[in-house]
Amino acid sequence: MLRAVARLFALVSILSLGVLFLPRVYTTIRTSSALTNLEDAEHAQIAIVFGAALTRTGRPSAVLRDRIITAVRLYQAGKVDMVLMSGQDPEPAAMRDYALDLGVPPDAVLLDDAGLRTYDTCYRASSGFQVSEAILVTQAFHQARALYTCRQFGMTVAGVPAQQSRYYRGALTLWNLREFMATFAALWDLHIDPPQVTLKNADPISHVEANP
Repeated sequence: MLRAVARLFALVSILSLGVLFLPRVYTTIRTSSALTNLEDAEHAQIAIVFGAALTRTGRPSAVLRDRIITAVRLYQAGKVDMVLMSGQDPEPAAMRDYALDLGVPPDAVLLDDAGLRTYDTCYRASSGFQVSEAILVTQAFHQARALYTCRQFGMTVAGVPAQQSRYYRGALTLWNLREFMATFAALWDLHIDPPQVTLKNADPISHVEANP
């Protein structure tokens, strides 16, 4: 009896791990060809920078700084015409300020303060800002989910990983483990139960005036 219970428990555990493991494998395989680097990236309409945590002082964290720096370098290299800073308020404003400090002109920066998560950012970029092609700027552990999600909304996207800093190994491990859960949730949202996303303040790029 105990042996049968143990086998059942093992089977359930394996199936549960598979449910979390396979979505990330699938999205990684599907998007691997879209990964590139700054030098080899082809020109795109815009760089989409995904938000991340701010420090206690309201400045971008190391992870977010690396994303902004990468986007700035893409802009300065002529790889993109504009940069879309997407995140949860007040992240985008802090992201813009950091980009301006690095030399990006104000009229090249757009803000999306309703990018609550990757799904929202991609949906609003496509349906609201009407972005057709973009370079996605985020860390390597997040790129597969970001690329896959934005593709589902009809955008032509490439991914340039952002990592100029050395992150704590423990933090990297946690972020990668989180991606298994997040990727499962993303596929659920995309293919089974799409959530409602507001398009408020997401005007088509052609109609957006320069940021102050």
